[in-house]
Amino acid sequence: MEKYTFEFDENSYNIDMDNCMKDENNKINLLDGLKHEEIIGLLKQQKNIDFDLSYYDQACQNCLNGVKEKAKYFKFLEYYFYAFTKNNKYVMSNISKEYESTSFKKMLKKGIVDNSYIITIIVCIKCGKYSIEVEECEA
Repeated sequence: MEKYTFEFDENSYNIDMDNCMKDENNKINLLDGLKHEEIIGLLKQQKNIDFDLSYYDQACQNCLNGVKEKAKYFKFLEYYFYAFTKNNKYVMSNISKEYESTSFKKMLKKGIVDNSYIITIIVCIKCGKYSIEVEECEA
């Protein structure tokens, strides 16, 4: 099983199927052709992936970090990238090796792609469980 590991504030986090939130395991095909394993592979190809600290208004579903303390905001680590599709099928992302020599606008003009999505990986800073969110970009 593939795994992507990263460090943040001297803690190690794993992006793999075992660490994915249980609800997310049912969403293996995030976009047609973009599977969970593909996302891990894309992350592993990159040299400079930086997860940033983000705050959400809901606690981690797994560990409920901050709920006892009645926190108003909850800390997570977040990384996002763009995925491009043609006829609702995944073509490539902006972190794919093939993307280095092109752009979304060029691919759109050539008819290679017709839509884009933002893929967000959200990791609980406390327990390390994560979810992946897919949101269609507005045209």
